[in-house]
Parts: sequence; C-alpha cells; structure tokens
Amino acid sequence: MTKRWKAAVIGGSGYGGGEIIRRLLIHPHVELVRVASVDYIGETLSAAHPNLEGVTDLKFEGITPEEAAKGMDVVLLGLPHKISATKMPELMKTGARIVDLSGDFRLRDPALYKKYYGADHPNPERLTDGTFVYGLPELNRDKIKAAKYVASPGCFATTIELALLPLAKAGLLTGEVEIVGITGSSGSGIAPNAGTHHPVRAVNLRTYKPLDHQHIPEIAQTLRDAGAKDFSLRFVPVSAPLSRGIFATCFAHVKASTTADQLRALYKETFANEPFVRVPEKRQPEVVAVSGTNHAEVSAVLGEASGDTRVVACFGALDNLIKGGAGQAVQNMNIMLGVDERSSMEDPGGYP
Repeated sequence: MTKRWKAAVIGGSGYGGGEIIRRLLIHPHVELVRVASVDYIGETLSAAHPNLEGVTDLKFEGITPEEAAKGMDVVLLGLPHKISATKMPELMKTGARIVDLSGDFRLRDPALYKKYYGADHPNPERLTDGTFVYGLPELNRDKIKAAKYVASPGCFATTIELALLPLAKAGLLTGEVEIVGITGSSGSGIAPNAGTHHPVRAVNLRTYKPLDHQHIPEIAQTLRDAGAKDFSLRFVPVSAPLSRGIFATCFAHVKASTTADQLRALYKETFANEPFVRVPEKRQPEVVAVSGTNHAEVSAVLGEASGDTRVVACFGALDNLIKGGAGQAVQNMNIMLGVDERSSMEDPGGYP
C-alpha cells in the first residue's frame, strides 16, 4: 500500500487556507490531519469555508504552530507576512517539511525585506544561507525536489515571472521592463477593508502601491536567477472588480531581427513539459480560462521595429488563489514528497 503523508495547515481560515484544505481533502497521497487557526476555534471547517459543509469532520484547533506540526510529514503555512518569520524557528524544530505561503522567506537580501515589508527580518540568516528554496516549479523544480523548506511565490510575482521567463532564460530580457498587473479582491485576504468593500470594488479600477509593491524585488531576483541581465523593473498593480484572477501585461524590448515565429517557438519550448502553464494557440491569455484552476496562461506579441529593437508585449493570467497561492503551494508540496505534482490539481475549472 502506498504511504499517505500526514499534513497540517496552519492559518487555515482564510481564502488561501480554504483552497489548500479543499485540495488536501481530495489528495490521493496526503492525509489532512489538523488545521490550526486563531479564528473559529472548535468549529468545523465549514464555519469558514461553506463549500466544505458535510465534506469533513475536521475542526479548527487553537494550538501553536509547533503543536500543529508535531508528527507531520509536511506543514503548509498560511500565516501573514512578518508573523510567519517569528514562528519559523519553533516549526523547524519539529522536523516537518514546510511550504510557507508568506513573503517572509522569498528574498535573499535582508535590506530589501526591510524596505518592502517595513520591518527587520527576525531571522535574516535564513534569507542568506539558502535554507529556503523559492517555489516556482517552472524554474526551480530540481531544487524543490531536494528541499525541506520552500518559500512559495506571491500571486503577482508568479504571473509576471511566468510571462517573462522565456525571455529571461534565453538571455533576452534586458533594459527597462514595464508592467501593469490587474488583480481580484480575494488577493487582499478574507478580512474586509476599504479596498475590498463590494460597493467600491465592483464598479472601480484603481492603483495601489504603484512602483513600490512588495513583489517587485521578488520578481527581479527570480528573473535574474533565470538569466536576465542589466534590466530594470517598473510595476504598477491595479485593483479590479473581480473576486479571483490576475492579468499582467509586461512591455520589454528585443532585437529588431526577432520574428513572431521565433518568439512563439521560444514560449512553446520553455513550457512544453510544464503541466500547469499553457501558451494558447488561437487567442491571448484570459482570466476566465484559468479561474478556479492551477493553470496559468502566457503569450507574447511583437510590435514594430524601432531602430535596433522592437517592443514585445508579454501577457500572463492565472487564479491568484490557486496557481498564484494555495495551488502552487500544494504543487510544491507534491514535488517535495516525490508524488506526481499534478495530484489533486488537474481539474480544468469551469467556463464562463
């Protein structure tokens, strides 16, 4: 009989936690044993996640992260930024593999962490010593396989990195790269605030943290790791009237001699063996095609030549809660445990 790995979710009452729980409850190789939370303690999981009504008898437990991790093979950590880092030392003592969904261990430079997250990192040595592998499977799959600790990427970061990864890997990503990313309200979390209040969000488009979003250094670090050189990145995020989904448009420049066929071949080749990244044949990426799934869609379109270069517009779309968050975390978990990375993640979603 194939072993079933034991898993715990810590911070399971939010949108991301709910998506992780849903995926683990149908997982063929992993058993969800416990869910820790500071909310809904003693109540069934459906108290926070109505879609789980009658699906499981598990309840939210008000226990420490260390208690939640004891005896587990893997822990999926859904705590907020800056909280995750303070809990990590006690979690690491338990011996469990850890997939962290916060931004606390994605960067390797403590100074950048302080700049973009507004606090000194409590364990800066864990940023610089390679303890955590950055969990973008399309770039770091082999490292994730051997990792005990994985920092799962951010939602905007995943979208933009995948859209630009072919250019970076080919050494074609140089100079100024300008990006506009549009995101759904669930990315702001389950607690309502002025930015996610329905009467305002449903009829509105607005920017926030323009040119100063915390995913900027994460994206730059990852694209440099992939092969980008001498480039600068400018990113403007936009809040959109969607519950789920991210759509990113990235403008870069390539040699004037580059052809549309060459560009398309590059994108197809880069993602040819990737189970969750699609390059659409007869259309551009769109949110409705990936919403509710762990799939991402990417493409690139060439503009007219101007001097020695020509503009290339790169597009990316995904579900911020799944491939941009919980689903990618489960994908990383699968790779770490040595099971099929598609396990519990292959559903194609609905349309429209």
